[in-house]
Amino acid sequence: MLLLIVFAAIVALLLLITVAKLNPFVALIVTAIGVGLATGMPLISTNPEVPGIIDSIKAGMGNTLGFLAIVLALGTMLGKMMAESGGAERIANTLIAKFGEKNVHWAMMFVAFIVGIPVFFQVGFVLLIPLVFTIARRTGVSLVSLGVPLVAGLSVVHGLVPPHPAAMAAVGIFKADVGITILYSIIVGLPTAILAGPVYGKWIGKRIHKTVPKEIGDQLTEQKDENELPGFLNTVITVLIPVFLMLSASIAELFLSKESTAFEVFRFLGDPVVALLIATVYSFFSLGFFRGMNRDKILKLTNDCLAPTATILLVIGAGGAFNKVLLDSGIGDYIAQLAQESNVSPILLAWGIAAMIRVATGSATVSMMTAAGIVAPIAAVIPGVNLELLVLATGAGSLILSHVNDSGFWMIKEYFGMTVKETLQTWTVLETIISVAALVFILLLSMFV
Repeated sequence: MLLLIVFAAIVALLLLITVAKLNPFVALIVTAIGVGLATGMPLISTNPEVPGIIDSIKAGMGNTLGFLAIVLALGTMLGKMMAESGGAERIANTLIAKFGEKNVHWAMMFVAFIVGIPVFFQVGFVLLIPLVFTIARRTGVSLVSLGVPLVAGLSVVHGLVPPHPAAMAAVGIFKADVGITILYSIIVGLPTAILAGPVYGKWIGKRIHKTVPKEIGDQLTEQKDENELPGFLNTVITVLIPVFLMLSASIAELFLSKESTAFEVFRFLGDPVVALLIATVYSFFSLGFFRGMNRDKILKLTNDCLAPTATILLVIGAGGAFNKVLLDSGIGDYIAQLAQESNVSPILLAWGIAAMIRVATGSATVSMMTAAGIVAPIAAVIPGVNLELLVLATGAGSLILSHVNDSGFWMIKEYFGMTVKETLQTWTVLETIISVAALVFILLLSMFV
C-alpha cells in the first residue's frame, strides 16, 4: 500500500505541474499533504515521537533551506562578482582556447570532478554555473550540452568519493579503509562521469537545445573586452578558496586529534557556509575593489543578484518538504525492511536498497546511510566481502532516478530553464546512467580486487 501511495503521489505531482499548470511550489506542498493523509499521518503532532503532516512540511523545508539558502545566496554573490568583473569570461576564454569549442564540454566535466571532490553538490554547482552560462553565451552551444557534464562530474563525486559526508559515514559504518575507497572511487567515478557527462550530454544536447535563462543568466554573466578581464590565476584562486578550505577540513578530519584547537579551527573554516563566506568577501576585493569598483557598486550588485534566487529557493524548499513527509510516513523504513529480507550479493543488495529508498524518498544521503546501516551487519558475517566496494555500491544506488521528490531536480530545472519533461530527460536520465554505469564498473573491479 505504501509503494502504491508513492507511485500515485509522483503521478499526481507530475499531472499538477504539467497538465494543471500549477506552480511547482504549490504542487509540491499539496502533494506532500496528500501523501501524509494517505499514509495516516496526524494533521498536527500531539506526540513528539509521531510527527504531524504540517510539522514534517515545516521541518523538511526548514532543514533544506537552512543550509541551501545561505549557500545559494553566497554562491550567487560570488558568481555575480565573477560575472561583473569578467572573471567567469576569463576562465571560459582559457578553457575554450585549451580544449577548443568542440571539446569544452569535456573541460566542464573535469573541472566539476576536481572542484566537486571536497565540496557539496550544491556548493560546486553555484560556484561553476556562471562558467556554464558564460561559455554557453560565448559559443552558442546548448546549455544542456555544457550543463550535463557539469552536474555529472559533481554528482559522481557527491555520491562516490569521500570526503563527502554520506560517503565518509558509509566508510565508517562498513569499517572500510578511506584511502582505498578514494582510490577505487576515482577508478570507478571517472569513466562513469565520462559516460553520463560529455557522452550523454552531447547526445541529448542535440535534441534539447536550451539557451541561458535571461533573468538568472543576466545576473551571472557579463560580456567585457579582453583587456578589461581579470587575470586567470586571480580568478581561479578566488573560485578555489572554498575548495581548498573544505579540503583542509577533510584532511584535518583524518590526521588531527578531534580535541585539538587546530582541528576545531580547520573544521570551522572548512564548513561550506564559512568557506563560501570567506571566498565571497575575498571576491569583493580581488574582483571588485582592486579592479576599480567602489562600495556602492558592489553593494548594488550583491543586492540585485539575490532576487532571481527566490523562486529557486522556494521550489527547492518545497521539494525538501515533500521528501520529509515521505520519510516520516515510514515509506523509507518499509522499503528497507523488504530489501533486508532478500538473499542476494552484498554489492547488489547495497545498491538495490539504496536505489529503492532513493526513488521513494528523493534523498541520496538518507538512502546511502540507511542502506549502509542495513547491509553492514550482513556483510560482517560474509567472508571475503570487499568493504570499500560496498561503500561505492551504496553510493551508486543512492544516485539513481532523481525525480520530482528530490530538491536537486528542481534546482537543475530552474537554473537551466527547463520544463519538468526536459528535466526528466536530462537530469533524471544522467543520474540513472551514473548509478547503473557505476554498478557495472564496481562489479568489474570486484573481479580484480
